[in-house]
Amino acid sequence: MRTAERWEKEDGLVDKRKQSLRIPANKLSVEERSEVLTIANSKAYQNLPPCKIVPMLADKDIYVASESTFYRILRAENQLAHRQISKPVKHHKPNAYAATGANQVWSWDISYLPTQVRGLYFYLYMIIDVFSRKIVGWSVHEVESSEYAAKLIKQACLDEKTQREQIVLHSDNGASMKGATMLAMLQTLGVLPSFSRPSVSDDNPYSEALFKTLKYHPTFPKWSRFTDILEARIWCNNFVVWYNQVHLHSGLKFVTPLQRHNGEDRIIRHKRDLVYQMAKKQNPERWAKNSRDWSLPEIVTLNPNKKNNFHKQENYNQVKLAN
Repeated sequence: MRTAERWEKEDGLVDKRKQSLRIPANKLSVEERSEVLTIANSKAYQNLPPCKIVPMLADKDIYVASESTFYRILRAENQLAHRQISKPVKHHKPNAYAATGANQVWSWDISYLPTQVRGLYFYLYMIIDVFSRKIVGWSVHEVESSEYAAKLIKQACLDEKTQREQIVLHSDNGASMKGATMLAMLQTLGVLPSFSRPSVSDDNPYSEALFKTLKYHPTFPKWSRFTDILEARIWCNNFVVWYNQVHLHSGLKFVTPLQRHNGEDRIIRHKRDLVYQMAKKQNPERWAKNSRDWSLPEIVTLNPNKKNNFHKQENYNQVKLAN
């Protein structure tokens, strides 16, 4: 009540609380700020950050200001940037590629298979279709080589009967991925290469998820390890058959990658939807909301950006699919 009465008086809406106008006792003067900027921009220190300038001044028995003060003044003057002559390399996020069907965007990587010899591994090469999650190519070798990778992508294109300029192949920045033999093969096949940023596994998520599924499979020899390369190849062959033809993929609404790859998943998911709709009609009181959604996205994007500005390959893929 008293607050309302004060508001009704003349100048009642003016805030009459005491404001703190105290100037900090340790505030630098204009001359001292100027000295900090002069030192930071001098020829001896212009390429060094404050974390190095302050100790070097201390070695000369000079103290002007603390390291945080140097940073604060440089920030206020818009001079807080990379101060060395050499500039760090900027790695931009790879282009976003959208697949509207199988055999448009592939992803591949190499993983280690443990052997019974400590420090010795076999190398598993795998190519996965981003849209269907089907493994379209794989091989196991004793070394990591660009030549083996080139042979694998060529065989995968032959098996899937792809055409020139139909496939985008995404991979990491390893030597095998960017080797001259591999790049020459991609150019020959008309395959567009795409690469992740260095040390960024999120740019190649489909291959990473595939290898996790592989190494967490109950039959994967975590402790016994592979005795020879023939055993490794036999096991990988059985895994690929299981993954493509038996594995109900959680990211595909529990259809197999082969069913998604061939388009059979649409009929399967439609039948499941009819079953749920019938069950809902028979017992509507048991359904608080809509029945389970069995739909899958019509477009699967690799490395989508916030603005969804896909590479022109998206339009090309859509045209090819329509034709």
